[in-house]
Amino acid sequence: MTLVSDDLSWWPSIKSYNISSYFAVAASAGVMYDWALTFGQEVELVWRQRWSLMTALYLGMRYLGIIYAVMLVQVGVPTIPVTDAVCYINYIALDWMSVVVNAILGVIITTRLHAMSQNSRKMLILLVVVFLAVSTFNGVVAIFFTRNTLAEAFILSGTYQCTIAYKGNALLLDSLAWILTTVWEVLALYLAAWIAVKHFRELRQQSAGGIIGDCFTVLMRTHMFYFASFVVVSCSNLAYIFSPISADTYSLKNQLYNGLLQIFMLVQMFVLGPHLILSVREYHAKVMADSDSGAGIAIISIALQERAHMSTSLSM
Repeated sequence: MTLVSDDLSWWPSIKSYNISSYFAVAASAGVMYDWALTFGQEVELVWRQRWSLMTALYLGMRYLGIIYAVMLVQVGVPTIPVTDAVCYINYIALDWMSVVVNAILGVIITTRLHAMSQNSRKMLILLVVVFLAVSTFNGVVAIFFTRNTLAEAFILSGTYQCTIAYKGNALLLDSLAWILTTVWEVLALYLAAWIAVKHFRELRQQSAGGIIGDCFTVLMRTHMFYFASFVVVSCSNLAYIFSPISADTYSLKNQLYNGLLQIFMLVQMFVLGPHLILSVREYHAKVMADSDSGAGIAIISIALQERAHMSTSLSM
């Protein structure tokens, strides 16, 4: 039921919501700006290329990010009218979009690590088992939030707010989901570093080592930026959940911490996530344009497109 009030006692809540809205707009603007900045690359490297699994994953991740940004502004800006139903639908949609995008990122990382390991079956089994376990748990948690979330719209002195309340052990489940996801990301980072070091050692004496080495350098660079951002997001989120700051809802520290966390989270999912694919495709296009060696092009194409077997002469 929508609450309407002009009581001055609500001013701390109004001020707090106004501060959080600035971060919501900043985070959403960052996602939209990155999309506008890279749209030319997207057309050239995604829309005009042969469609594949990576194409579908990129488009899903990128445009879910744009929808996420729009919906975040709708529920985060106090001047935009909302109702109880709008608050609930938007919150649940944002929650599920986060789950879906993190699953997409998991598929991208799994596919890439499988290709980097030269299609090792053991590597694939390990990655799929861990990824499915984490994704299944995150999906169960999302279902719990869907069934146990109460949303209510407040109209306070002419401003609009969405308030969310939970039933049951929502905080515990959310913490466990973040911990498991962090374990998955750390495992993926370790495997990526281990594979890259092994490849650099084996290819040092081979004629194609420089080409493949550059390929893996690009892969690792994109991985490092992505994983570093995820470490910041996951550690910051867990610290926020278990810190005294989260108990004081209306404090400036709470709003600043939560706002920065929101920006980091959107950058990690909807900016660095799509760049995992764009950066590799950009490098691949550069090699295709600059290289005169058909064999070298074939090797790079196989390594970077993440969907074919690498040459048996470079097997691990």
